[in-house]
Amino acid sequence: MTELLSNPVKHYAWGSHTAIATLTGRPSPSPEPEAEMWLGAHPSGPSLLVERGRTLDEAIADDPEGELGAETLARFGARLPYLLKLIAVDSVLSLQVHPSAEQAEAGHARGAYVDAYPKPELICALTPFSGLAGFRAPQEAARLLAELEVAELEPVVARLREGDTAGALRLLLEWPERKRLVEAVVAAAQRLGHDLVTRLAEQYPDDPAVLAPLLMNRHDLRPGEALFLGAGVLHAYVSGFGVEIMGGSDNVLRAGLTSKPIDVDELLRVTDAAAQPLRVEAVDGLYNAPVPEFALGRLEAPDTRLEGGLPRVLVCTAGEVAVDGRLLRAGESAFSSGSAGGVELRGPGTIFWAQPSRVADVQGHGA
Repeated sequence: MTELLSNPVKHYAWGSHTAIATLTGRPSPSPEPEAEMWLGAHPSGPSLLVERGRTLDEAIADDPEGELGAETLARFGARLPYLLKLIAVDSVLSLQVHPSAEQAEAGHARGAYVDAYPKPELICALTPFSGLAGFRAPQEAARLLAELEVAELEPVVARLREGDTAGALRLLLEWPERKRLVEAVVAAAQRLGHDLVTRLAEQYPDDPAVLAPLLMNRHDLRPGEALFLGAGVLHAYVSGFGVEIMGGSDNVLRAGLTSKPIDVDELLRVTDAAAQPLRVEAVDGLYNAPVPEFALGRLEAPDTRLEGGLPRVLVCTAGEVAVDGRLLRAGESAFSSGSAGGVELRGPGTIFWAQPSRVADVQGHGA
């Protein structure tokens, strides 16, 4: 059975006034920035099953096997293991990282994390999409920082030349005279044409994390291209509109570009300086990330039937697509239970869907 969803929109300062509103057919520009639309069963923002008038997490709690299917229930327990999102980035997100399964479970037990589960992520671009993810090679980062000719940064450059990226990051996170350092960095960045550094400093004039574009790798996605970020990969989205799928968790550790608290010790314990994101190509319309919690499907003008037995959240992002005969227009979404006998997709539009991964050799819950 396929049921229509109504989904909460999250209003964060970095969001867009137009992207989500336009896609979902609401007045644009929106009064508040709209950063994310959540499609799933996470308790911090569950979707509503429109015809039943109840949230998806409530429905799963009442009938886990009926909603999730026997396979997903056996693998993950009575919860939807993923969260699907529309994410609209008008200004840079906070610099952040997510713990592995083991770190999340242990951290949740001691009260450090809101969820006991990991939060691997995959972003698929709807428009040109940019982000910073993973550290540059330390020697390259040292060269870029040295070119600034900011004397105060010499200890950071020295750590990078020694290959100690984590040590360099700690120096910046614990910097005593932050505003003075950023002022010197901005003057140098303007001289050298590092526009993103300058832009970040306008928002965060006393945060050494404005140096992130020189310390990290830039990734630019065209529509339909996807990037996977596993546990320990430091990252920050810069701009664009996309479909994001992640483990069903809201565990976040921030490293900068934020007004929220930063736990330096926990951040450095979780961050893997060698970890890098992974480009993921779609095979038969499915982006299979190296984690068990999710796979992301995408088809244009589909004429197919998806196999049964998996709980799926589906969203139309262009045109219209019939899902089991029920028409979804752009911005509309639906849930198909794990006990359904498959899902028929027909129509001229573009459809995305989330489901647990069925890749046989996927192991673990992290990077």
